[in-house]
Amino acid sequence: MAGSRLELVFGDTPPAGRLLVLGADADSDLSHFDAAQMQIVQRHYPEFAALKARGFDVATAATGDFDHALVFLPRAKAEAHARISDAASRLPSGAALWIDGQKTDGVDAILKEMRGLATVDEPQSRAHGKIFRVTVGAPGWLPADWADREIQAAPGFVTRPGVFSADGPDPGSVALLQHLPEKLPSRMVDLGAGWGWLSAEVLKHPGIGTLHLVEADALALDCARRNVTDPRAQFHWADARDFRLPEPVNGVIMNPPFHQGRTADPKLGAAFIRAAAGLLTGAGRLWMVANRHLPYEAVLRDHFGDVSELGGDNRFKILTATGARRNAARPGAAKGRRR
Repeated sequence: MAGSRLELVFGDTPPAGRLLVLGADADSDLSHFDAAQMQIVQRHYPEFAALKARGFDVATAATGDFDHALVFLPRAKAEAHARISDAASRLPSGAALWIDGQKTDGVDAILKEMRGLATVDEPQSRAHGKIFRVTVGAPGWLPADWADREIQAAPGFVTRPGVFSADGPDPGSVALLQHLPEKLPSRMVDLGAGWGWLSAEVLKHPGIGTLHLVEADALALDCARRNVTDPRAQFHWADARDFRLPEPVNGVIMNPPFHQGRTADPKLGAAFIRAAAGLLTGAGRLWMVANRHLPYEAVLRDHFGDVSELGGDNRFKILTATGARRNAARPGAAKGRRR
């Protein structure tokens, strides 16, 4: 959808000079730009890898200065502000900053804010979204609190704008922790570890020799590295759906995502379940939390010999499974982000 709006603005004439693009994904139509003059910032591993495979210069954070910038808006307003602030900080006064977004992602609210801060050209509308050009002002033209910053999510834990559950531990992870046994297996994986709260709490249990934290969001994983300083922790920037280790483990914990944008998509959790089965020994055990309405039991039974519910409430259910059928596990193909 963004591609059609880019065509309205750029057509066959790419902007001259260096272009910074924040938030492009694997499906973005970037044919309107000169790839040799463009750097893309994308911190989500599956999207990063797909863009890299297309031959683009991709990084998890911008480097250097640019002549223009294009920001694709995310859902979270604090992250949108941080992206706009980051882009603007790398542009000279008077430069063009284009902002593209869907109505469902708050583009109208951002447009209203930008009109109160700078000169904004008339927006172009198509495919349930808008794109508009902002003229970058003198230093200090954006509110200081738009800049990317640390958030104290819990005592001793830092997060950043746009990281999943940035304001505090996710209630699902809290519920999962309450149902884990006191002693845990020696080799464990936290699939979709986020900023590390659950992993840090799990490492307080006896029995663990190694815990692998697997997270697709590079920024969340950077936070996890700061939050989890236990030497038994190992960190992996990877897609949890096809993550593998040289040797199987005997425990997996996870609070898998279940949304693609604003749409519920149980296939994401199903892909995590397949990945967990591929990581575990036959005697290993999976512990996971899911929203009560999600139909994961059938998927678990496809990949494990023994499945049961440990508890929960009207919002969450805590599921456990053992007897992994590792030959049935296969990498997931569905794409998605954390809730």
